[in-house]
Amino acid sequence: MPRARKPASPFRYFNSSPEVIRLVVLMYVRFPLLLRNVEDLLFERGIDICHETVRLWWNRFGPLFAGDIRRQRVSRMRGFRHWRWRLDEMYVKLNGGMVYLWRAVDHEGEVLESYVTRSRDKAAALAFMRKALKRHGLPEAITTDGLRSYGAAMNELGNREKQEVGRWANNRVENSHLPFRRRERAMLRFRQMKTLQKFASVHANIHNHFSLERHLIDRQTYKERRSAALAEWQILAS
Repeated sequence: MPRARKPASPFRYFNSSPEVIRLVVLMYVRFPLLLRNVEDLLFERGIDICHETVRLWWNRFGPLFAGDIRRQRVSRMRGFRHWRWRLDEMYVKLNGGMVYLWRAVDHEGEVLESYVTRSRDKAAALAFMRKALKRHGLPEAITTDGLRSYGAAMNELGNREKQEVGRWANNRVENSHLPFRRRERAMLRFRQMKTLQKFASVHANIHNHFSLERHLIDRQTYKERRSAALAEWQILAS
């Protein structure tokens, strides 16, 4: 019987070690740093790379790492029947115009899905919700704001009875926009919808992975969870 072939390493064509590549992607995506900021910080640590290498690596490996994180979480949460989602949209400037970033957040404050559109109508809401439901399954309840596009989309999907609308009910998803806003300002805006879609998805999953709710736990528990998150990060795509 032929032996199963081991999957080829995604790092096989790169001279740098996987540890350095993971560190570069982590620094650029997780923290509000520019490409040249990451280059300077690494040079101080004895790692000499160009800022264009930072751009190449996050474009190449960011979606790979984010996909591994997302698949692990989806496999853990699919059997959880008491999921409560909160949906909201935020505007993002793109070359002087405006596009909308739709985001779904669960009961733990973790971003489930990000989706970029040029409009904020029923068709955009329907495409966003179909993508989220296909990947994560049906939640117990979905909280939205008063935008009528949500109600129209949920009528077509046949789950309007799960919708909840209330004042201050959507504060959790509103607060979840803040890390992305800080990152957006550091990047000096976006120029293409494709880049915005990719970065929003990668940033959401990496932020989820290191979101440890440090304000709700004691220092020792936080340190243990941080060490566990870093250990899991270091074996991604290995």
